[in-house]
Amino acid sequence: MGYFAKINKRNNVTEVIVADQEHIDKIKVVSEAVEAQEAVYDTWIETKMDGSVRKNYAGVGYHYDEAKDAFIPPKPFNSWVLNDDTCQWEAPVDYPSDGKDYRWDENTTNWVEV
Repeated sequence: MGYFAKINKRNNVTEVIVADQEHIDKIKVVSEAVEAQEAVYDTWIETKMDGSVRKNYAGVGYHYDEAKDAFIPPKPFNSWVLNDDTCQWEAPVDYPSDGKDYRWDENTTNWVEV
């Protein structure tokens, strides 16, 4: 058994299921038949909870980047930038390391103590 993400024609994750490869192969056969008749496009890509393949565990709303072979989570704020190594979004300012709790303030593009 494994985890598989359903990817639409825009490479967005629309579903994640637990299945064995045989089940996924059957889904692919049916999908290809439907696609030929209805111009539908979906594909299934394996994902792992520990992120050991494709950088991150897929979730609904994630984007699959073919060039990076990675699942990328939704961008949390406009100012955040994608770390190409981890395929995670990062704030342009490091989270303070003083042990206090902070939240991101997009208006000031900085961390604000809670």
